[in-house]
Amino acid sequence: MSFTYPLVLFLLIVPAMMAAWIWTHRGGRLVLPFDHGVQPSGRVLRIALDFAQTIPAVLLAIAIIMLAGPQRVGEPMSQKVLTNIEFCIDVSGSMTAPFGNGTRYDASMAAVEDFLDYREGDAFGLTFFGNEVLHWVPLTNDVSAIRCAPPFMNPSNPGHPPWLGGTAIGKALMSCREVLTSREVGDRMLILVSDGSSSDLYNDRDMEIARKLKNDNIRVYGVHISNSDIPDPVVNICRLTGGEIFEPGDPSGLKSVFQRIDEMQETRMEKISSETMDYFEPYSLAGLSVLALSLISLMGFRYTPW
Repeated sequence: MSFTYPLVLFLLIVPAMMAAWIWTHRGGRLVLPFDHGVQPSGRVLRIALDFAQTIPAVLLAIAIIMLAGPQRVGEPMSQKVLTNIEFCIDVSGSMTAPFGNGTRYDASMAAVEDFLDYREGDAFGLTFFGNEVLHWVPLTNDVSAIRCAPPFMNPSNPGHPPWLGGTAIGKALMSCREVLTSREVGDRMLILVSDGSSSDLYNDRDMEIARKLKNDNIRVYGVHISNSDIPDPVVNICRLTGGEIFEPGDPSGLKSVFQRIDEMQETRMEKISSETMDYFEPYSLAGLSVLALSLISLMGFRYTPW
């Protein structure tokens, strides 16, 4: 235990001197008519009176201690390590293919919305890509913009930008890398959702991208939402960065994939330093108890010189 103003404790000399004077000073004596008779010594009564007179000194000592600002070190606490999660969603024309009761795009965005509930407290970003890359939502703890995004970037819309018609996975991954590395605090995770292959990952370009992502501590999880074989470059990138690639067969499988990703990327907890906090409670209770005892003593245990 420590004190905010330790020098104030020197004032405890005052109540200590008061208590010493009460217990040692006897004062003048008054002769009464029955003094020469056989009377008890009154020692017990004197001790009770001295004790009652000491109570104000004890109250003063407690007040001085509280003015000194008693503090104690709290218990070490744990806090959740923030994970920065960037969704990288393919919005090429092939994402309009049927998948369950809707399209591949519809199922992907529905699974993304469910995933937001699994990772409450993390920061999420949303990127759409085709031949080019569009960062739709920056990394944020407010996920309302992500939940509102599906209708705007649906590749089935007549006004869908033509420059989002292809599939440039390599370009999208490197662009998302820039977004994630802009955050210096927290873990980094990238979830790639696509249904095709990409020519910008061949000729060892996939290995180069994987090394850069791994060096930046970015773990990539891939979701290949198609009946075709998973492209080997995407497999290499996911596994070399410590992630995994999944191939859901239907919408329920897609949701289980996101649940599996949540389980694989466990939430990390870290210890934070203990904080110093005020510690008035025991002294407050002691003061109230002594004050109550003082009030009781005033009903009979008080010194009178006659």
